[in-house]
Amino acid sequence: MKLNIGSRIALLTACMGFAIGFSGTAAGAYPDKPIRLVIPFGAGGGTDLQGRLVSEKLRASMGQQVLVDNRTGAGGLIGAEYVTKADPDGYTILFTTASLAVNVTLQAKIMRFDPLKDLEPVIWMSSAPLVLVVHPSVPTKSIKELVALAKRTPGGLNMGGNSAGTTSHLAAEMFKQLAKVQGVTVLYKGGGPAAIGVATGEIDMLFGSAPAAMPHIVSNRLRALAVTTAKRVSVLPDLPTMNSVLPGFESDNWYSMFFPAKTPKAIVDKLNAEVKKALGASDVRQFLAKQAIDPVGGTPEELTALMKSDIAKYAEVIKRGNIRMR
Repeated sequence: MKLNIGSRIALLTACMGFAIGFSGTAAGAYPDKPIRLVIPFGAGGGTDLQGRLVSEKLRASMGQQVLVDNRTGAGGLIGAEYVTKADPDGYTILFTTASLAVNVTLQAKIMRFDPLKDLEPVIWMSSAPLVLVVHPSVPTKSIKELVALAKRTPGGLNMGGNSAGTTSHLAAEMFKQLAKVQGVTVLYKGGGPAAIGVATGEIDMLFGSAPAAMPHIVSNRLRALAVTTAKRVSVLPDLPTMNSVLPGFESDNWYSMFFPAKTPKAIVDKLNAEVKKALGASDVRQFLAKQAIDPVGGTPEELTALMKSDIAKYAEVIKRGNIRMR
């Protein structure tokens, strides 16, 4: 069928209008419907609290509801796998922690996706140290004194872990490996119970999550000795880093956002910019500071590099310690 000049122009104009409209829906108009923020851990934890706070900021700035969806289980893998299977259209976000990097090796037998291939990095949102704490009865006030005590104590010290496969658990194993000491690792069912365990004297020491440990540190029920991040933490400026005494000892319990793989770059960049804006809000910064968490707001490329580095680091710790899920 042949078209006259007028018909051709009309058809071309319609096609151009469709293309512009599609482009606007894909990126410029994003978001034009509610967004699901998948948190693979239970309500009330550090991930959940941060996620809900930031989701409110995103709702206000982006003009759409951000619905928090807690999908728990398998150390965060159930929620993460759900996101990998979602449409890569920007309406399903994973907000998770460094446990994702740990589980690549630790739970390889049950992990049915590759986070480096099946997830699209968006932003390294915040950096959270583990805090090395001891019960006040433990006669040490520094990392070196703790190492010396562990070496001269028959069987070593009793160490805590938030739960199997967490960065807290892996940090205890790193301590034994790098300090060349022995010790029994007692695993709890979360950061809160683990912090209570050391505060009540059930265990001697713990690499505890900052939000769970801070109330006990403030009330002097725990003595803090160090942080596990590469740099000192703003809210605990007097505490040294573990790697200042035990080189190579770094564990950042980071929080980050991911989309399903193949989400358009324009949408990734949009969410990255919106989260950075949220991190600049005074109430968000005040909340994070109280939890001993530092905002980061990095690029997708920085998050990819972090993931690769942590996967390799924790794989080595797991291999050396012959750590297995029970």
